[in-house]
Order: sequence, then structure tokens, then C-alpha cells
Amino acid sequence: MSRYSFEYPFIFLLIFLFWFCFKKCPARNVAIYFPYIHVLFKGKKVKSRWLDILKWVSVILLLTALASPVKVITFNNVKQEGRDLMLIIDSSKSMLDRGFDINDVKKDKFSAVIEVVNDFIKNRKSDRIGLINFASSAFIAAPLTYDKNYLLKILQKQKVGIVGKRTAIYDALIQALYILQNSDTKNKAIILLTDGIDNMSENSFDDTLDVATKSKIKTYIIGIGKKRELDIEKLKQLAFVSGGKFYLATNKDTLSKIYKEIDKLETKKIKARSYTVYKYYYYFPLMFSIIFLMIYVYLKSVRGIVK
Repeated sequence: MSRYSFEYPFIFLLIFLFWFCFKKCPARNVAIYFPYIHVLFKGKKVKSRWLDILKWVSVILLLTALASPVKVITFNNVKQEGRDLMLIIDSSKSMLDRGFDINDVKKDKFSAVIEVVNDFIKNRKSDRIGLINFASSAFIAAPLTYDKNYLLKILQKQKVGIVGKRTAIYDALIQALYILQNSDTKNKAIILLTDGIDNMSENSFDDTLDVATKSKIKTYIIGIGKKRELDIEKLKQLAFVSGGKFYLATNKDTLSKIYKEIDKLETKKIKARSYTVYKYYYYFPLMFSIIFLMIYVYLKSVRGIVK
């Protein structure tokens, strides 16, 4: 950000002093300048109106130079410490159920989820985000990356059924925990979304709970759909031991609000330092003031001689 100003704007008040002097202290000898210049410029006349203009322009420029015009440029050095986020999305067969989006009841749950997650990714700044798709098994759809455009393209390619029809919540969560444990980033979090009960994981609930407890990586778990289709108590435990939170979304609008809430909770640390650079421009008005003053002296001398 830059702006122009004067370091000593009060200098312009001296204009009244100059005006007073010009009115009350007239020069006694109007031909004091270049007393012998009439030899070269005999017979030429200069109207006093132009002399007055040159005189005041020279004074105003001189005062402008003394006021020290300056361009102030402020630089903000913002250091953003982003987070590593792993997004885990359920793509089991039940995600094809319709009616989750009350504004478009023909849309399946998975499509509605992709739209909400898409907006969440766009709003994140300076984060590395990874994506895990799970159903009967879990696979890394996108590793941790800063490239949001790449991640959004990968997100749009996710489909229901590409890794089976059943639900392996615990395997997906442990995979995400292991990925983040190997990350050097201090701030890490997981957002897991599911609409069912685990019925396919090789890892047990107790093993997953133990890993989640030891990892100290915040895990936000979102259950979507009907309560009876979710093992809410186990999901709450997994979120609680990690310092995270469990959410229940019965429709797309609620899901969107949940992701916005998590977005606010998982904010970035911003350290800002600013410094200012000053560029001085007094030499421009000073140079022109001298030029106009020389012209004034020259013309004044000619006018004084020929009188």
C-alpha cells in the first residue's frame, strides 16, 4: 500500500509571510539584478503580470520542496502457518440414496457431499489438503498437496462404488492418522464423513480408538443421514479422544453449515510484520523553483534596465 503526503505540511503557512513581504517590503532597486545586461537586451519589455506569475510559482515550488513531499510505501510481511488436513469421504453404496438435498431431492447424497467439500477446499488458504475415499477399503485419492486446482479435479472424479459397496470407517481413519503422523507440520486435522456403520474394516474399533488417542490429531467426524443408520456413540468416542467433535447432518444445508464451522475452528496462525519505505521527491519542486527563479531574475533585470 502506498500514499503521498508531506513531512512538514505546516511549511505552507509561510506563504502568508511571503505575501506580507511582497506587499509591505518592496525592493528599493528594481534593477539590482544583472545591472549591465541592458547591453545585450536593450529595448525589450516584459509585462509585470508574467513576472508576478513566475515569482509566485517559484515561491510555491520552494515551499513545496521545504514541505518535503514523500511517497510512503507500507509492506506487510505476512507469515501464514497452514495446516495439514485429510478429508475422508464415504463412497459406499448407501451414498447413492436420494433426498439429502432438500432443494434437489433427486440428487444423491454423494453428489451433495462433493459440492459441499468442493466449497470447503476453495475457502482454505495456505493448507495442504489430502483426500481419502473409502467404502469396502480405503485408498488415497490425493496425497497432501497445496495445489487446490489439482485437488478439486481429483475430487470431481470420485464416484460411488469405485472401492466397493460396504463401509470401512476404521481403516480409512487409521490410514489418515498414519499419513499425518509422518507430516512435519505442527497443525493437523482430519475431517471424516460417513453415512453408515463400519462393517468391513480390518482394524477393530478398540485399535482405532487407541491410535486416535495416542496421535493427538484432531478428528472431526460427520455422520450424515438418519441416526439409526449410524453408530453414533463410537463415532463420538473417536472424535472426543482426539480433541475433535462429532456432528450429525440430516440434509445438505446442515452439512454445509458444519463444514463452515469446522473451517472457522481450524483457522490458520497469521504472523504479520510491516515496514515502511519513504521515497522523497523534494528535489523536483526545488529544481523547478530554481529554474523559475532564474527566469524571474533574468526578466526582472531586463525590465528594470529598459525602464
